[in-house]
Amino acid sequence: MSTPSAVPAAGDSRRWMVLAVICTAYLMLTLDATVMNLALPSAQTSLHFSDADKQWVVTAYALSYGSLLLFSGRLADLIGRKETFVAGLAGFAAASAVGGAAGSFGMLVAARACQGVFAALLAPTALSLLATTFTDPKERGKAFGVFSAVAASGGGLGLLIGGALTSALNWRWCMYVNLVFAAFSLIAGSSLLTRQPRTGARMDVPGVVVVSGGMLCLVYGFSNAATHSWHTPSTWGFLVAGGVLVVLFSFWQRRAQHPLLPPRVVLDRNRGGSYIAALVVGAGMFGVLLFLIYYMQSDLGYSAITSGLALLPMVAVTAVASNVGNIRLMPRFGPRPLVSAGMLINAGGMAWLTRIGPASPYVSTLLGPTMVIGLAMGLIFAAVLRTGTSGVLPQDAGIASAAISTGQQLGGAIGTALLNTIAAGATTDYLTGYARGKPGPALLHLATIHGYTRVFWWCAGIFAFGAVLSGALLRSGPLPVPGRPTNPERITEPEKTRS
Repeated sequence: MSTPSAVPAAGDSRRWMVLAVICTAYLMLTLDATVMNLALPSAQTSLHFSDADKQWVVTAYALSYGSLLLFSGRLADLIGRKETFVAGLAGFAAASAVGGAAGSFGMLVAARACQGVFAALLAPTALSLLATTFTDPKERGKAFGVFSAVAASGGGLGLLIGGALTSALNWRWCMYVNLVFAAFSLIAGSSLLTRQPRTGARMDVPGVVVVSGGMLCLVYGFSNAATHSWHTPSTWGFLVAGGVLVVLFSFWQRRAQHPLLPPRVVLDRNRGGSYIAALVVGAGMFGVLLFLIYYMQSDLGYSAITSGLALLPMVAVTAVASNVGNIRLMPRFGPRPLVSAGMLINAGGMAWLTRIGPASPYVSTLLGPTMVIGLAMGLIFAAVLRTGTSGVLPQDAGIASAAISTGQQLGGAIGTALLNTIAAGATTDYLTGYARGKPGPALLHLATIHGYTRVFWWCAGIFAFGAVLSGALLRSGPLPVPGRPTNPERITEPEKTRS
């Protein structure tokens, strides 16, 4: 007797509508991060909270999102991807509506924390749906090409949309816009996706508690380092505690009867390498999506919407490179050449950005390096997203997808803390070396740009290091096709381990 599938069967044209639903939901998540960053100054003025409190609008989201990703990925595998996907969409939309209507700082922070919870449900579920929907190699390449373009370019599009919304309307529409994306995905997804049978596996409750606590401590520790100091107990204490909990989690996963993150998922060289590559990209790309925006708006005088438009060429190149990488290059060369080359190209683009000055022309100084970075990100995302879910059984697709998102989130937290510290230190050193008494506006301007260039050099080093790691871990050649057990939904974790 056949069991119902969570997605339309192979050969059914509805699968491409499923792709549209998945991409729309994921685009909502990627847009939300940068859109809210642009909305923060206006929200601060409207709700009258301090600069110290402002960080909690970002941190509340990051804490709930980062700490629940692995749990949510396994939850999607156990209770069904449609149920998890719909719950994530509905919850994210509701939290966005509450955030848009927030009348106080506490209400906004609570809404952002709830957004993070439901984003943790959505992100791995969307990628696992993609991985289990498209199994034909040619169609898989096209589908991952579209999804990779959305994932890699969503941040840049968020700057454009956020700039337009804050300029034409107000900051609340940066939250309300999520309702448009969620409504389409909910209506279409509810009709296109069917219920998926449960796998019969169980949740690793001790593993969930340990890894969620570890990720929460790490994300909070790095977030605190970005706004305070590495020497404060609230920074290093949480980082140490998080590191200890992650080590305990890795030991537990080898002994648990139903591991949350089965070792077979992460010990594969290709998949493990892709998770590390996601972490490196999360750390390094912070230099583009934040400090470059600071430079364009604070130093060149660009408006929010002009900054978004300035990054459109990068977004376009990313989309093209993602599709070419997935459709043409991945089947022939495999992940190692794409990721390694992408990391090196990114390093070159970051080094090129160090030529910025107090009044740099856009075409000769910014257009070239941002397009190079867009090319690199397209190649990297084309390989990482597809490789991270390759060769896994359908029962592990959710947790494998969650591992990619976890790498990106942890990398972003590390990048936030590290690069903010580097920028502040470089700016202070410049002022100490050149100031005679109280520094004037011109010197402060030069010192800030010096901090940006120092950050871009560090980003170049991060990506160069990522190229070495990717070359050592990833393999060349075609990716394996996921296994096809006779009745995979009924295979429990112990049975799969014995097989």
